[in-house]
Amino acid sequence: MKIKALSRPTASQQAPGTAVVRQPRNLDPAQHPFERAREYTRALNATKLERLFAAPFLGQMGDGHVDGVYSMAKDPGSLERFASGSGDGVVKVWDLPTRDEVWNTQAHENIVKGVCWTPDRKLLSCASDKTVKLFDPYNSSSESPPLATYLGQSAFTGITHHRSLPAFAASSSVISIYDLSRPSSTPSQTLHWPTNVDTITSVAFNQTETSILGSTGLDRSVIMYDLRTSAPLTKLVLRMASNAISWNPMEAFNFAVANEDHNVYIFDMRKMDRALNVLKDHVAAVMDVEFSPTGEELVTASYDRTVRLWSRAHGHSREIYHTKRMQRVFSAKFTPDNKYVLSGSDDGNVRLWRCNASDRSGVKSARQRAKLEYDQSLIKRYSHMPEIRRIRRQRHVPKSIKKAREIKREELDAIKRRQENVRKHTKKSQLPPRQSEREKMILTREQ
Repeated sequence: MKIKALSRPTASQQAPGTAVVRQPRNLDPAQHPFERAREYTRALNATKLERLFAAPFLGQMGDGHVDGVYSMAKDPGSLERFASGSGDGVVKVWDLPTRDEVWNTQAHENIVKGVCWTPDRKLLSCASDKTVKLFDPYNSSSESPPLATYLGQSAFTGITHHRSLPAFAASSSVISIYDLSRPSSTPSQTLHWPTNVDTITSVAFNQTETSILGSTGLDRSVIMYDLRTSAPLTKLVLRMASNAISWNPMEAFNFAVANEDHNVYIFDMRKMDRALNVLKDHVAAVMDVEFSPTGEELVTASYDRTVRLWSRAHGHSREIYHTKRMQRVFSAKFTPDNKYVLSGSDDGNVRLWRCNASDRSGVKSARQRAKLEYDQSLIKRYSHMPEIRRIRRQRHVPKSIKKAREIKREELDAIKRRQENVRKHTKKSQLPPRQSEREKMILTREQ
């Protein structure tokens, strides 16, 4: 009986460029008595290297603006283009790969309060001069007049476009719905809360439930509207006014509002009697908020001259971005590929940041990618360990923010102490029920 045995050359089991034969790995846990200790050491080293190589700031866009940058918008049909509007009425379109200005125009006579793109890649801008103008940056020069001009009764404060229909909403003392397919400059619909007409600070179409519209106002309100009924649905009154609203692109009913009380509140529009989460870390008013394209993270711009990145499920920021020259930040956006963050500040600069501070965008070998993925898995596995948690959480912040944070903590502790003293010396029958942290900011809710 003949038996043919398989035989392979020794070279097939050797790594390229070496004469050492690769040994198969024995997965028996008895053969690896110190495996967890070695993994922890690797996780600790990976955490230290991650902080060592953190360099989030990439640069600014061109020469920026002459005045502060108060509004920005991403082109929905391109990963490379976005627009920004400044306090002197100039609107510019930028190219992300080259960081150069590709188009600009003197759009308005006053501060540009909002810009947005239409689905056919035209640009809408609104300003305090009571006009909304439509431009075509891809097919016109900087000196070309606007394609259309829409007039309002008062200064506009925000603008947003419908996901698919040729309609946009502009906010002032009321929300005006304009139809781009009609030549008339008068709004086709006007929305406002019946009992109160106050200045609306921001407005945003839901990009999934496309007939739903959300707005924030100076009267501390957050109002939901339905275009199908041309009427408001519900109104929420918070303790302080909100500056911006952003819808979650992956969860149609969830939205976030940037509030004057230094916090960001995430709500579910179906149950608005309590917040889903409260994001606390800023030490001044939050001026802008936006969800990432994946819906898992948020970016905020604040009056305290910082940009922060948040996980949707956590109450504290995972990153804080700042520079010595950056002034009050009024606008912040994710790029459509979820890899970078854009910020527009009062000093006229549009800055580009990495979403992951230690990430590098160069071409990586398969071995390098595998190593990075392995390190991230180890960091996640051992993230509960005190030393790793401390290193990951540690951030250097400017002295002014550190001092403001300490003062704010003292003030909050004093308020909490006073409330507890009042409860301690009040009869049980007269004690009001305790409110959770996610309900405290809500004053009333109207239907």
